[in-house]
Amino acid sequence: MRFDGFSPVVKNVTERTSNPFGLQPPCDRTGSGERAAVFGYGDANADFHLIGDHPGVHGGTSTGVPFTETPSGVAIQDVVREIDFASGPADRPDLENLYCSYIHMCLPSDGETPEEESYADLERFFDAELRAINAHILLPVGERATDHVLREYTTQRRRLELDMATLHAKEVRGRGFLVVPIREPTEWVDTDRDAIRSRLEAILGRDYRQTKGVATRIG
Repeated sequence: MRFDGFSPVVKNVTERTSNPFGLQPPCDRTGSGERAAVFGYGDANADFHLIGDHPGVHGGTSTGVPFTETPSGVAIQDVVREIDFASGPADRPDLENLYCSYIHMCLPSDGETPEEESYADLERFFDAELRAINAHILLPVGERATDHVLREYTTQRRRLELDMATLHAKEVRGRGFLVVPIREPTEWVDTDRDAIRSRLEAILGRDYRQTKGVATRIG
């Protein structure tokens, strides 16, 4: 089976940092030369997959790179630099063991939130890329990305309240993934930055690859 813009036979094109699987989502391209999407970016063989909402929130409208430019994007990038996932220039960092993407990769109109129909239309592209990366640890940022990841990749959503202050930096075991939600950085309180950095350091310090195929439970 094939759907627009993506083949179910996925090749891991490791030499491509941006959009390594050649996704072609149905983004608005009415303005010639204008950026239509912020594609997934980073290490296509990564164990950690950082998942944001859309470029208007988490950045990349000018750089084309997720988690750049905006206050939220910069805050997240600062944390991943501290644990050596990122180095190099801020607008186009070199990522190791980390892949970044959005559940809504197309650029919305300035200052607007994408329509629900648009999120639904792009879901298949995000899902295909997530499964192609096949990371061990999913790191959804913010309420919408966390809701989507918990709903689609764990069995926990029905019994978990979507309270990001409570879920922040916690471990939720899903269907072959370990999910660690991250509160929207613009809402962080004093301990939130240290909490997510410490959680990631703790995961890196153990055999996290055993998370694949484990029974579903809250860690």
